[in-house]
Amino acid sequence: MARRVLEKNTFSTGELAPELWGRSDLNAYANGAARLHNVFVEPSGGVRRRPGVRLVDKLPGAVRLIAFEFNTEQAYILAFGDYEGLVFKDGVATHRFETPFGVAHHDLMNWTQSADTLLVVHPDVAPMRLTRTSDVANPQTGGWEMSKWAWRESTYKTRQPFYKFGEPALTVNPSGTSGTVTLTANADLFVAGHVGTLWRIAGIEGEITAVTDARHATITLKQNLPNANETSDVEEQAFSDVRGWPRSVTFHQDRMVIGGSRDLPNRLWMSRSGDLFNFDLGEGLDDEAIEFALLADQVNAITGVFAGRHLQVFTSGSEWMVTGDPLTPANIQITRQTRIGSQSHRTVPLVNIDGATVFAGRSGHEIREFLFTDVEQAYGSADLALLSRHLVKQPMDQAYDADRRLLHVVMGDGSLGTLTQYRSENITAWSSQSVQDSAFRAVAVSGGDVYVAIKRAERYFLGVFDANAGLDLAIDQALEPGHVPRRHWGHLDALDGQRVSVWAGNQLIHDHPIGGGTVTLPDAVKTLSVGLPFTHEISALPPAASDGTRPHGGNAVRLISATLRVQKTGQLRMDTGRGLRDVRLPVTGDDPDANDGLYSGDITLRSLGWRRGSGGTVNSGLWRIAGDLPRPFLLLGVASELGVND
Repeated sequence: MARRVLEKNTFSTGELAPELWGRSDLNAYANGAARLHNVFVEPSGGVRRRPGVRLVDKLPGAVRLIAFEFNTEQAYILAFGDYEGLVFKDGVATHRFETPFGVAHHDLMNWTQSADTLLVVHPDVAPMRLTRTSDVANPQTGGWEMSKWAWRESTYKTRQPFYKFGEPALTVNPSGTSGTVTLTANADLFVAGHVGTLWRIAGIEGEITAVTDARHATITLKQNLPNANETSDVEEQAFSDVRGWPRSVTFHQDRMVIGGSRDLPNRLWMSRSGDLFNFDLGEGLDDEAIEFALLADQVNAITGVFAGRHLQVFTSGSEWMVTGDPLTPANIQITRQTRIGSQSHRTVPLVNIDGATVFAGRSGHEIREFLFTDVEQAYGSADLALLSRHLVKQPMDQAYDADRRLLHVVMGDGSLGTLTQYRSENITAWSSQSVQDSAFRAVAVSGGDVYVAIKRAERYFLGVFDANAGLDLAIDQALEPGHVPRRHWGHLDALDGQRVSVWAGNQLIHDHPIGGGTVTLPDAVKTLSVGLPFTHEISALPPAASDGTRPHGGNAVRLISATLRVQKTGQLRMDTGRGLRDVRLPVTGDDPDANDGLYSGDITLRSLGWRRGSGGTVNSGLWRIAGDLPRPFLLLGVASELGVND
């Protein structure tokens, strides 16, 4: 029998897809795992049980979460629901406001923030602005006001984008030159919805007041026309209920940038420099507005615009770079960089990680980073999920926690994929998260905290990852010093009617009902945590052969011992071939309460029994760790000693 030791000092490549379990020749194989569930991979390479989700509040229904940071001290979470929104500050709902966006609009909502104003767009809804205003009655939280965009206006012109819809040969013939006149088109042009919209005839602006039929409409002019001749110089406002509204928006080089609309999906508009709501093209001077279409050999419906190193435009078919320093009508250039494409049916927010813009690929199984390389002077789109494609399932939302270097991606199946990304250290590690009988539906990061919207049955909750919470949708309570322990605990109305787990007196009680917002415990305690339990799981990959080039096939393999290096750990349950069993952790020091009963150091476990073949399941590895106690767990590395017989 040959003996060897497998050293795993890092999990820097995360959970590997099953189709890679035969690729032990890859460096990623030595640094990966078969399963990493309900854990986060540390930037240093260790694996930590994820924080629980502390319950913030109940939600009225499905929401889209948006982070809003007014300044370094005032961070908010905005929950856009069904035609109403909620403002949360420090875990408390402080304001409620009406919105024109319903649940049906959540998929294609897009937004950007400038100072104290949030701009929100959707191709079927007039664009809105949400402004945090002062509130004399409550100056600490401020007030919130939602209104439509107000385009810059002059006496005779509205400085919004205009466009000629229809064939170039389309013409209109005005019945007069001033006041209210009738327009006669040479082709079908008008619909009833045009009433109230602005048009320009030979450069003169007016408002449609009536539509007789598809070829005849009445317009009230703001100035006199030069003549009453038939003209092909006819434009209508680019955005309206008839033509659709902006699809995406951002700010770049002191301009507001609008990317696409419902009826002009491949068109890009940039405002006048320093005048964000002025899109008048003027004479093409350097500071005036810019407008153009993305023309290529494939469909390029714009799905997002992002202000990075350059202005970046993401479309359903490819990714583009807009250059010009500064951007002016004369020197602007747009170049297609890659041909990946983004999802067009759902807005997955673009996020920046160390200079790379991360976007969800069109296939629904890719998370890509759009990164500029100085060597090639161009952008590339590397697939961050190449080794863990099985965890990326139709992304719905994403947010980046810069403090912990974690990208959280909400998937269509209700799971949460978490990517630890540290490019300079070559760490790209995925793990997955889930909530018992529930689904993640939205995520946002504000003020350094990660907020999630969770759906359980037909109820929705807002929660936040909390390192001090060991359960999900957790409510923690504690008695003041000097109070007598008690069995009956209340103020649990948010979880009323749910069956939960209770952590009390270092005992975990499963499947406990909450009725009337209260629970009754078998024993009196001073502290209580109520919520949903979750199990963290770490499984090793099938062991590689002695030459490191292939997994063991017909060889008989025996795990002799496994030595785990843990840090600040309060629980350990491990399977080394005979099923999961609890491992008693040593006491560190003379006073177990000095470190809250947490252990740091090495633990060696012996094992018996042979196995033949590596199998093809998550349990094919030499060991597996799983635990559901609401106690910390941090694994730094594992040394496995094994014997092999032919």
